[in-house]
Amino acid sequence: MNKVLILTDGRMGHLNQSIAFVKYMNLSYDIGEIKFKNRYYKGISYIFDFFGLKSKMLFDVNTVQEYKIIIGSGSTTYYAAKVLAAKMHAKSVTMMLPEGYRYDFDIIFAQSHDTPPLQENIIEIPANFSYVEPKGIYKAKKKSIGIVIGGTNRICTMSIKDLKEQLDFLNAYYKGYEIAITTSPRSSKEVEKLVSSYHFDYEVIFSQNPINPIPDFLEQCETVCITGDSTSMISEAVSYGKVNVIVLPLERKYDNKFRRFSSYLEKEGYVHILDGTIKHRNKKIDFARYAKQVKL
Repeated sequence: MNKVLILTDGRMGHLNQSIAFVKYMNLSYDIGEIKFKNRYYKGISYIFDFFGLKSKMLFDVNTVQEYKIIIGSGSTTYYAAKVLAAKMHAKSVTMMLPEGYRYDFDIIFAQSHDTPPLQENIIEIPANFSYVEPKGIYKAKKKSIGIVIGGTNRICTMSIKDLKEQLDFLNAYYKGYEIAITTSPRSSKEVEKLVSSYHFDYEVIFSQNPINPIPDFLEQCETVCITGDSTSMISEAVSYGKVNVIVLPLERKYDNKFRRFSSYLEKEGYVHILDGTIKHRNKKIDFARYAKQVKL
């Protein structure tokens, strides 16, 4: 019997946090995909949880085994993690603050920018749990910088004009360096077209070549610049190696978790938010230390 069941909502940024924790704990695991049976059942799950009702009738999960630990990351997984843990007499763990649900899991990892309450079962962490493993996809030929481009999400808007200004600035500032760049699954065709127009020394256009050179950037580059739409990519950068980390800000119409996340990391010395200047920040988070606080 594998000890851990990781529940996934299909979002890699969420799943990777759970996998990172399990790797630091050196535990074997299976992955189970969670889906509510219809779009109304997620709303009902909040009500059921409020009254302490646990029902497997609300969701589907592709596992029939028994486990000792159930881990969830992302709002679709939280209710199921509680229900399955209760049914299996297992421990329940979440990798983010489970907003909307009661905070009665056995262990909750909560990012500092979410200002979690002080509870014995809540472990506050500066960023998302990350476990970086370079794959040898990218190999720098000389002194290099890496650039990681995401895209527009429901909160942040990636402006082509602003991105071009940022790339122009970095291209000029790091003249003489090898520049390596990658887009991501969220990057639009317009973003990919802009990136391609620069003919950087190393380039990954994700829609054409779906590989992930980011761990290699973190291992080999002097500095890595990452657009501010992805807390997971930034979390990886502040948890590995000696690389300096620069966040490329996106348009934001109001205060939100992405702004709070980047601002908190800058205040603590982990990153520099690009503002027309370059400052080297390479302070790192030791996630193994947080994992060791857990007794399951």
